Amino acid sequence: MTFDLPGQFWRGNLHTHTNLSDGYLSPAETAQVYRGAGYDFVAITDHFRPEYGYPVTDTHDLRTDDFTTLIGAELHAPRTEAGQQWHIIAAGLPLDFTQPSGSETGPELARRARAAGAFIGMAHPSASLLTAVDAESLDAAHSVEVYNALSDRENRGDSWHLADVLLNRGHRLTTYAADDAHLQPQDPPPCQAWVQVRAETLAPDALLTALKAGHFYSSTGPELYDVRIEGEMVVVRCSPATKILLTGGHPGAELAQGTDLTECALPWALFRGRHCRITVEDATGHRARTNPMYLPF
Repeated sequence: MTFDLPGQFWRGNLHTHTNLSDGYLSPAETAQVYRGAGYDFVAITDHFRPEYGYPVTDTHDLRTDDFTTLIGAELHAPRTEAGQQWHIIAAGLPLDFTQPSGSETGPELARRARAAGAFIGMAHPSASLLTAVDAESLDAAHSVEVYNALSDRENRGDSWHLADVLLNRGHRLTTYAADDAHLQPQDPPPCQAWVQVRAETLAPDALLTALKAGHFYSSTGPELYDVRIEGEMVVVRCSPATKILLTGGHPGAELAQGTDLTECALPWALFRGRHCRITVEDATGHRARTNPMYLPF
């Protein structure tokens, strides 16, 4: 499992905009916001739209020994059931990734980006009102953006329900949290949601490989130190929490509650033959979540 792998956890944001599209700050200023907050990396994902000149923002010169960047974009094409355009995160794009043709659909654009080496995320499904039909057509996706801090101001930040539907239908997707930071003065503060990626080095290729393999967890505050399956139990070690939940592909949950929980063991039999995940909640209501774990029948 992720927590047994060699290396360490690196903290990063996968969904970020600058003034090369509709963000407020320059790429350098945006990267400095995250570096100053203790992040190890950021993916600049400016909107890949004609009004911005289809930017794939070059951030090579922002990399240092202790901070790096993933080159990417938020891709768009017509249309979903409820929306005019798809919103697709592609981290790890080549700088010469070509603009979509007039007839290219969102799923086709995502397949092309994945073939070019990118990690593909289904951006803010709840805020975009994505349906299961929409989501199943995006077959190039690696991951679902299950929490989007910017969308939370509309009470549409959480997309776990759609992720669980897709997982129950057999789609082996991972799940991530992100800021969707634009850093506009009226926006919520940045650095509210992130991923912790397990890799041996901070090299962009190592981070991308780990992301595609699902070697990460997501958080808005708490830390996960270890999550493992031991016999019929899921064993968890974490920073102080008030609640540790085991939920997943079956209604119901296994739950531990307390004042300063730092470890527990929860039975997984309720989710036999399905997926499950751990959620840790602290006293402020912030949460950390694992990727889905798949259980035997």
